[in-house]
Parts: sequence; C-alpha cells; structure tokens
Amino acid sequence: MNYQWYPGHMTKAKRQMQEDIRLIDLVIELVDARIPKSSRNPDIDELGKHKARLILLNKADLADEKYNNLWADEFIGKGFHVLQINSKSGQGLKAIQGIVREACQEKIARDRRRGILNRPVRAMVVGIPNVGKSTFINSYAGKACTKTGNKPGVTRGKQWIRLNKDLELLDTPGILWPKFEDQLVGLKLAIIGSIKDDIIDIGELALKIIDFMNEHYPQVIPKRYSILEFTDNYEALKMICLNRRCFLKGEELDLARAAGIIVDDLRSGRFGRITLDRI
Repeated sequence: MNYQWYPGHMTKAKRQMQEDIRLIDLVIELVDARIPKSSRNPDIDELGKHKARLILLNKADLADEKYNNLWADEFIGKGFHVLQINSKSGQGLKAIQGIVREACQEKIARDRRRGILNRPVRAMVVGIPNVGKSTFINSYAGKACTKTGNKPGVTRGKQWIRLNKDLELLDTPGILWPKFEDQLVGLKLAIIGSIKDDIIDIGELALKIIDFMNEHYPQVIPKRYSILEFTDNYEALKMICLNRRCFLKGEELDLARAAGIIVDDLRSGRFGRITLDRI
C-alpha cells in the first residue's frame, strides 16, 4: 500500500508559516518519541534554519527509554536543544522555560544591548499532525488555549498564546510534506495515527505491526493476546480475532475489528514502551 496524505490546507498552512517565521525567535518542534526521525517534517529545517531550535520528544512515556536517550543525544549532536516530555501528564514541562532562555541567549543578550528588556521570546510550535502540539500548549499554559483531538487535522489556523512575560507561542497546524521518499516513513506515520485512518488499510497496518513486534519486541503479542506459536502474521491476526471474540454473523471472523484492536492497542501504549525508529 502507498502511504501518502497531503490535503490542500497543508499547502496553505506552510505558506502562512513561511510568512510568520520572520516574527519568530525560536522554533519549537514536537516529534513523536516513538518515531523521532520519521515524525520530523524535513521542510521544518529549511523553515527554521536561521532560528534557535528546540526539539521536544513528546509522548516519551510511550517510547522505549533506551531509544529516547539515544535520539536525544543524536539531535543534540546536530545542534538542537532537546527535552523529553509527556504533554498529557506535564512530565518535563517545568524545564522548558530554562531551556528556552538557553536556546535564545543570543537574542536576549542582543535585546539588552539595544536597551530592550521586556520583549518576550516568540516561539513557533510546529510538528506533524497528531503529534500533540495543542495538548502541549494547553498543558504548559495550564488552561485550554487550543483545540485538541486524537486525530490529525484538529488545528487549522494559527493562534498566538501569551504564556507569561517571557514567552509567547504561535500554534500552527500540523503539516506533512508532499511526498514520502521512503514508504517506511509513511507506514510509521500511519501506525501512530498521523495519517487519516479512512485512507489506509487497517488490516494491512495491523499485519505490519505484528511483523515489527515479532522482530523487535517478540514477547508483546503473545502476552497481550494470550496466543502461543503462530506460523505467520495472518495466522496471528486470526488467533487474536478468536481470542477477542471478534465475529461477524455466525462464526465468521471479523478480521477488521481485530486489526483495529491491534492498532489502537499500540497507539494507546497498551503494548508497553515501543520505539519504531531504531538508531
């Protein structure tokens, strides 16, 4: 299956971001800690190439801790400031103000030399759909400033949020890029829910998840679904279908329902801490 999703509003959003970047001191990029590389829009590096940069490894609680640390080191080595966070629980958010000052120390020093003492840092919050930008902003601000949702495409327009006297955030819509050169990237984006489910084959997605888990986390599928040996991924799907009592009329297996359970279990963290991007 070809994984691709680039609706028209993303082109408009990208143009708006290109216009707004001149107002910005810092680009805060949220990535999904389960796919830190695959969830980075390559256009963002071009957009923010002359700005201070902060990468937030969001949903770090759902990702393999070993790989969280490896990816953080990888990004730091490329010159980014990095934090591991969980927007829902607030984990890691207290460190943001300090790291923002660190990332923008040149801008702050420049303002002081010019006699400008009270201008807040202006940061653009960017990332792909469903990576948790709005949840991050609401959690960090301590109030509901933006719309949130567990599906891609909730935020459609820009929003300025004044957090305190030192920091203003510009929320932006989640944008992908026009073509995934590597279809494995598209697959991983589909797995975590950054591509709309209506345009993908959930059954195929579930089989890919089973395949990945068998290779990298071989105990998860047998333990989660109480199944023992299986010869291939399709047989595993059928066994899960039986164990979860997913039936259509009579005894006909409802494979689509079982596939949906598998996809939802991974996205919701019921498999434990999983990282799909290896390093």
